[in-house]
Amino acid sequence: MAPGAGRRKGRAALKAQRAKAPEFNPAAPGQSGGAYRPLSDSDLNAILDTALRLLAELGMGEVPDRLRQDLLRSGAAERPDGRVTFPRGLVSDAIDQAAKSFVLHGRDPDRSIEVGGDRVWFGTGGAAVQTLDLETGLYRPSTLRDLHDFTRLQDRLTNIGWFTRCCIATDVADPFDLDVNTAYALMKNTTRPVATAFTLAEHVAPLVRMFDIVAGGEGEFSKRPFVKAHISPVISPMRYGEDAVDVTYACLEHNIPVSCITAAQSGATAPATLAGFLAQSLAETLGSLLMVHAVRPGHPMVFSNWPLVVDLRTGAFAGGGGETALLNAASAQLSNWLGLPSGVAASMTDAKAIDAQYGAEKGISSLAAALAGGNLIYESSGMTASLLGASFEAFVLDDEMHAATYRTLRGVEVTEDNLGYEAICDAVLGAGHFLGGTHTSAAMERDYFYPSLADREAPRTWEENGAEDAWSRARDKACRILREHHPEYLNAAQDRAIREAFRVLK
Repeated sequence: MAPGAGRRKGRAALKAQRAKAPEFNPAAPGQSGGAYRPLSDSDLNAILDTALRLLAELGMGEVPDRLRQDLLRSGAAERPDGRVTFPRGLVSDAIDQAAKSFVLHGRDPDRSIEVGGDRVWFGTGGAAVQTLDLETGLYRPSTLRDLHDFTRLQDRLTNIGWFTRCCIATDVADPFDLDVNTAYALMKNTTRPVATAFTLAEHVAPLVRMFDIVAGGEGEFSKRPFVKAHISPVISPMRYGEDAVDVTYACLEHNIPVSCITAAQSGATAPATLAGFLAQSLAETLGSLLMVHAVRPGHPMVFSNWPLVVDLRTGAFAGGGGETALLNAASAQLSNWLGLPSGVAASMTDAKAIDAQYGAEKGISSLAAALAGGNLIYESSGMTASLLGASFEAFVLDDEMHAATYRTLRGVEVTEDNLGYEAICDAVLGAGHFLGGTHTSAAMERDYFYPSLADREAPRTWEENGAEDAWSRARDKACRILREHHPEYLNAAQDRAIREAFRVLK
C-alpha cells in the first residue's frame, strides 16, 4: 500500500459516513441536568429558612380581596397592617401537593414534552419591542408579521422545546386585538407546545373559544391544553399584582397550565447580595404557589423564580454576565431541590449585534442553567439587547448552541464496548490509526454532534468560500426557512371560524 493510502481511505470512509442521514440524534432535547450545584446543602437550607421566615413574619402585601379570602380559608393569617402571612406548615403543604411534573402538550402529540424531574428543555420567551432586521442589520419596532415569521421559523428548528411569543406586535394598539392576534399567530404557524400572555382576565375566556375551535369543539381544549400562560402575579418586593392575580384565576378556571414568573432585580426590587436575592425570590415564587394552592391545589404550575441583574453603576438591566448565569443556575437548583418544576431564564445577552459578546454571554448562561437542571429554560432562543430585541439569526444560532449543550448534558457513556480495548489493540497492531474502523464509524454517528453553522474548515478554505462569519451564515439559513416554510396548521374551516369570531389582522 502506498504511503498515506490508509489515511486517505479512512478519511473517505468517514466522509461517506457523514454524508448519510443520521439514524440517531447524539444531542437530543430533554437531556438530564443537575450536575452543577452552586449551592451546598447548608446553603439551600439557609435560603429556604429565610424565605419561610419572610412568608411567616412579613408576608405578602397588596392582596386582592378575592385572593385574601381564599388564602385565609387555606390557612393563612392576616397582620394588623393587612399583609397576609403564611405558616410554615401551610407552605409545606403547598409544596407537597404541587404538581411535580406534567405534560406540556403540543397540538402534535409527538411534540409534547414532560416538564419536571431532571429533564432540560430550551424554549423561548420575552416581549421584545424591537426586531433586528434581516436586511438592514439594524433594529426597528417589532410587528405582527415579525411574530408570524418568528413562529414559523422556530417551527423548523430542532432544539426548541416550546414556543412563547418572543416579540410584541407594536403595530397592534388595542390590547384585546393584540392578545387575539398573538394567539392566532401561534395557532397558525406551529404545532409545538406554546405559551402566551393575557393582558386582562376578561381576555382568557374568548381566547379559550379560539383554542376550542382548534381543538375540535367546545370544552376540548381544557381536556388537553396545548397553551400555557405566562403570568407575573407577584410584584417585587413581596406584594401581589391585582390584574395578574385575576388572570391567574381565569387560567385556573379553564385548566390552563401557568408559569408564575417572579422577576426581581438585584439592588432595585431585591437585595443586591446574591444570597438575599435568592431568599426573597424564593419567597415570592412560593407566594404564587400558595395562591395556586388556595384556589386549585396541584394545578400544573412552573415555578419560575427568574433572577434579573441590575448594573448598579447605571441602574440598567443586565441580561448577560456571570452573576446572571450563577443566579439562574442557583434558582433552578432550589426549585429542583424542592421537587417543583423549574423555570429559569438564560441567553438574555446585552449584545445588540451577533458578535463575540453575544456568543460569550449566551453560551455561559445557557450552559450553566442547563447543567443546574432547569426544566424549562426561557428566553434562551432569539433574544438580544437585554430582552429589548429579537433576532431571526439569533434563533438559528441559538438552536445550534442548544444542541452542543444537550450533548454536554448527555455526558460520557462508559461501557465495555465504548472503552474500546479491542479497537485500541487492532489500531496499534494494524493500520496505526482509527480512521475508517468499525468502532470509529459506530461512534461517529452516536457520540458526536456535527454543526451546520460553526465553521471548522482551514483558514484557506474559509477564505476561498467567501470568508463568511456566523451572522451571515445564520442569516442565509433563516432567510431560506422563511422563504420555504409556510405551514398551514389551521384547516380552512378552523381558520374561517376564528376569523368570523375575532378580528384577525393578518
